[in-house]
Amino acid sequence: METNIVFVLAASFIAGFLARYLLGKKFFSKKHHRLFFEAEQEAHKIIKEAHREAETIRKDKILQAKERFIELKSKHEKETHLREKKITDIEKRIWDKERKLSDEIALYHKKNINLQNQATDYEKQLQILSKKYEEIKNIYSEQVKSLEEISQYSADEAREKLIETLKDEAKTKARAYIQQIIEDAQLTAKAEARKILIQSIQRIGTEQAIENAVSVFNIESDDIKGRIIGREGRNIRTLEQVTGVEIIVDDTPEAILLSCFNPVRREIARLALQKLVADGRIHPARIEEVVSKTEKQIEEEIIDNGKKTMIDLDIHGLRPELVKIVGRMKYRSSYGQNLLQHSREVAHLAGTLAAELGLNAKLAKRAGLLHDIGKVPEAESELPHALLGMRWAEKHGEHPEVCNAIGAHHDEIDMKSLIAPIIQIADAISGARPGARRQNLESYAKRLSDMEGIALSFEGVNKSFAVQAGRELWVLVESEKVDDQRAFQLSQEITDRIQNEMTYPGQVRVTVIRETRAVQIAR
Repeated sequence: METNIVFVLAASFIAGFLARYLLGKKFFSKKHHRLFFEAEQEAHKIIKEAHREAETIRKDKILQAKERFIELKSKHEKETHLREKKITDIEKRIWDKERKLSDEIALYHKKNINLQNQATDYEKQLQILSKKYEEIKNIYSEQVKSLEEISQYSADEAREKLIETLKDEAKTKARAYIQQIIEDAQLTAKAEARKILIQSIQRIGTEQAIENAVSVFNIESDDIKGRIIGREGRNIRTLEQVTGVEIIVDDTPEAILLSCFNPVRREIARLALQKLVADGRIHPARIEEVVSKTEKQIEEEIIDNGKKTMIDLDIHGLRPELVKIVGRMKYRSSYGQNLLQHSREVAHLAGTLAAELGLNAKLAKRAGLLHDIGKVPEAESELPHALLGMRWAEKHGEHPEVCNAIGAHHDEIDMKSLIAPIIQIADAISGARPGARRQNLESYAKRLSDMEGIALSFEGVNKSFAVQAGRELWVLVESEKVDDQRAFQLSQEITDRIQNEMTYPGQVRVTVIRETRAVQIAR
């Protein structure tokens, strides 16, 4: 800013000098004189303004310097004040500690004096007590000697005699009390147990459980039968191969029979047929697509059935794997009795019995629902279903009492809690009531399942289906792994194993199906 002022002053001086120089020349006219005068006036004005501005800047600088000085001074005073305050606080803390230490030293000396006085008093009292104890001991000895002289027994002999007398008396009373309890229990136990069982059965109302191996699919007209059969029977043959269900088309009007021992397969075939008839497009490729979608739909329904059963029984916290197993019970049967309905019935009975006996009803219902999960394995197992179910329950973190009840409900293992016999009783009640079970269907389904398992045990077998009530076995093989010659050998090997390992009526026809498909997609 000062450089600018100097520059302005220099310019003004030069302008004034030039003006005076030009004024001295005679060749300037009056006009030039007037311009020179105005320029001189302007120069004086600029110089004056420059002086005024310089004065203003100087005053501002002085003012700023004073403000900065005041600011620094204030900051210094604050720092000095804070430092003095810290020093004062430190001095105060040191003084407080010194005073506290002095008080503690004085208190310690005072307590030490009091302890010395108390120790002196304790010693005096101890001497007095010792004298009293000796006096009492002498008196006791004199009384014991007097009693021994009177009873002619020493103190030890009298003590042993008294103990033996009390023990005999206590044993006699205990035996009498135990005998009384046993007699009361024998009189009332049977009546009480019968009362609890009857009340529990009366509170559980279920229908008769009748299961069969045939489902009826109704159609609107017989014309649809021809479309389902297809040209030369290709549609019905494809449907049987992908579902493993035997489809019987007879003279029954507006109906088709679906025959299979596995309820899941029958349900898949029924739903797939329903979708195909509603859609109208029935050909092998469409059949395979619809059956694949239906299988996924059944898996979702299985999970929904498991969740709904948990909600109905007020059971919470089952692992997703156990929920799926519970849902699959709907499509399984035990001696003709639907397994899910049987398990729900056992859960209700077990919960009622446990509540009547004052036990944990929720734990009993949980064990009742899961007691037969070993009957729905995804793969065949040599273990009894009770032990297999117990292993699954342990694997998925169920309560130890629940696991023990599952494993012990057929006496495979020892019972370790009161819930185990309750589950066994509830299972017997549910299965023994009239119309609950049919023995033949269970053995029939097991025979067909074992037959399919033999076929699946061979390498290269993709699927196997027992049809015609077990008189025929379809074996679908992978064309990449099994050639035509191997297919013939495979049918012979499966036939030999069935003959050696199974007992069955009549004869079994083994059909090995191998096909090669060439599929391309036009884009």
